[in-house]
This record gives sequence, structure tokens and C-alpha cells, in this order.
Amino acid sequence: MRIKDIADAAGVSTATVSRVLSGKPNVRQEVRDKVLKVVAKTNYRPDKAAQRLRSKKSTYIGLIVADIQSPFFASVARAVEDVAQKNNYSVILCNTDENHEKERMYLEMMQSENAAGIILAPTLRLSDNFELTRYYTSPIVVIDRQVSGQAADMVLIDNHQAAMELTQHMLAHGYKRIAALFGDNSATGQQRKSGFAETIREAGLTEENVIIKTLPATDQAAHEAVTELLNLDTPPEAIITSNGRLGAGAFRAIRDKELPVPESVAFASFDESIWTSMTRPSITVVEQPTYAIGQTACELLLKRIDDPKRPTRKVVLESRLVVRQSCGGII
Repeated sequence: MRIKDIADAAGVSTATVSRVLSGKPNVRQEVRDKVLKVVAKTNYRPDKAAQRLRSKKSTYIGLIVADIQSPFFASVARAVEDVAQKNNYSVILCNTDENHEKERMYLEMMQSENAAGIILAPTLRLSDNFELTRYYTSPIVVIDRQVSGQAADMVLIDNHQAAMELTQHMLAHGYKRIAALFGDNSATGQQRKSGFAETIREAGLTEENVIIKTLPATDQAAHEAVTELLNLDTPPEAIITSNGRLGAGAFRAIRDKELPVPESVAFASFDESIWTSMTRPSITVVEQPTYAIGQTACELLLKRIDDPKRPTRKVVLESRLVVRQSCGGII
């Protein structure tokens, strides 16, 4: 069903139908009623894509993240949707699985569909070479991962410093043999790994005392890795994970071995989740301002859409170390 079909059925021009559908004035009430009656009878729905192409103005934004199952990105997505909806935008959520080819596909899709803008958590490859975005004309705001240069608006936390604080807390309890798990395909994982390694060096611990593993950021990968660690002749005294999904898998492995925490093995992770405060013992975490990240990113994007030439901004929000019982209590 096209606008012309509505016009023919109502006995009016296509311009009149367009005015009625867009709510514009200067249409007699009897004509408006006649058009709306045909619309209701035919169950007509406007072609939004065609409207965007005609107006050259989109009413949706893309949100491209690494893992929609992650509690971190779920909270970010909620904030983005809240802000977008209040400003009459819709959100299309895309999941890259840290795969650069999927990332490129979604960026190209947003370009071809004339997206008003994009909020992006880039893969490691794109973080290292953000020049790729010169091919995309839609405004882009980067979240969670630092990118090379000041090529875009960014909303971040200081991942290196946050990892240092978490590691320092673990060391303050006297643990010497520590294992740490990091995602293998994101700038975030690399930055947290760097913070952990720097703190370990400053503490004077040797490679014999420390186990660092990089692996896919999934709970199953973490479960398998931690199970292997706990089966060593000399297992770690403490385990740190760099995101919530790794944390869930690691803690499940500790539970499967029926090891008391922190008496047999201490544990801490990035990302506050529902379970981290409910389990016993509750889990020490680095809590990220997830909602504020999404909210700030969407607000920056809307400003960029309105003013494409405004100076780029890098906003660094504060994380918070939430100390609970899983490392041995408050020091």
C-alpha cells in the first residue's frame, strides 16, 4: 500500500495525504477524516526507510557492542535507549563478539541505512587503527575502549588505574601467588592487564608467583581456565578477572571444587552484577559507572549530530572499588 493508493481511495492528492499523516495544518477536517478512515481501513504503515531517504534525516542510532550478554553492555544499552527515546530516536543494537569483520559489517550497514549516529565499543583491531572510521560519515562516539588519537568523542574509565587499585587491594591481604584472567581481544583487557602487571612489578613479585592468562571473554573459557589452575600442584592463592563474564565462570569453577573463599582462594573481579553482592561471601569488584557511560555517550552523540563540527571530547568517568569479603575483608 502506497500513499498514492491512499490518495486514490480518499479522492485527494498525495500531497494532502502526506500533510494528514505528518499532522500538518491547513487540511479541512472532513478531508482529514476521510483520509484517516482509509488509513485505518487499509492498516497502512508509513515506509520509515523511504521517509529517511527523502528527508536525509534518520531517526535511529546504532549501538555496536562486544557482547550483549555482558551485564556491563546491558546496562550501557539501557541508558542509551533511555536518552535516545526521550529525544525521539530509536536504537539498533548490534553484537560484534569482538570480531572485526562483524564490526565492519555493522558499521557499513549503519552507513548504508543512513544512521543518524553510532555509539561503538571498538574491537582491538579498530582501537589500534581508528583511521578506518574515515570511511564512515555518521557521527561516532566511542565507549569503553581507548582509540588511537583523538579521532572521536570517547567515554571511558581509567582501566589501567582501576586494575592497579584492585591488584593493590589483593596484595594488601598478603597473597603472593596470584592468577589473573584477561579478555584476549579488546583494548580494555590489554589496559587492565597492563595495570595488573605494573602493580605486580612494583611489589617485587616474580613470574614464578604470578600466572597471567588471556582468553576469550566468556564464562565457559574462564571456568575451564580456573579449573586447570586449581588442579595445579601449587594452585594460586588468589584469582582476579578483568570482566563480569570471566568473573562468573571463574567463581563457578571455585564453587565446583567446593573451595572456601577466601580461606582456600581469594577472588575479585571487574564489574558489579546481581550475583556479586548476593553470593556468600560477597565479591570484591571494580564497579563501573555503566549507566553513566551510556547516558553520557548518547548525550555526546546527540550534540555531535546537531553540531558535526564541534570539538571532540574525551570523558573519563570514575570507577569504584567495592570491598567485600571475597579477599578477606576490609583493610
